[in-house]
Amino acid sequence: MSSRDAQLIARQQGVDLVEISASANPPVVKVIDWGKFQYQKMKEEAKNRKKAREKQSELKQMKIGLKISENDLSIKVRKMRGFLDDGDRVKIMIVFRGREMAHKDLGTDLLDKVLALIGDDIVVEGKAQFNGRNLSAQIRKK
Repeated sequence: MSSRDAQLIARQQGVDLVEISASANPPVVKVIDWGKFQYQKMKEEAKNRKKAREKQSELKQMKIGLKISENDLSIKVRKMRGFLDDGDRVKIMIVFRGREMAHKDLGTDLLDKVLALIGDDIVVEGKAQFNGRNLSAQIRKK
């Protein structure tokens, strides 16, 4: 349809002639109300921004004591795998109580065991570090 005919139809209906795609040959236009079009576009952009925010990964935290049993450890590892599969990062904290601070090597051994149980498809962000009475490391999925 010619541009003159399209403009005539738009005037008769009391709406606007809006160019949708200028790069197409011939250019694509619609006969719609400009205010309504702007409102819908604004709503769609807000929805896209909201989805983008939801996709950002969260930092989940998992605390593990030095005297944890094998079964409890396997449950925590399974939970961490679930977090990693959802795209979240996980902060593993080995908690030292009382005189356990004298055996920091047990904490690093436990952390290495946890990382081995989680699997090979993870990346440790930085190295494990002591913060007060906690040994912590952050991991994410490759």
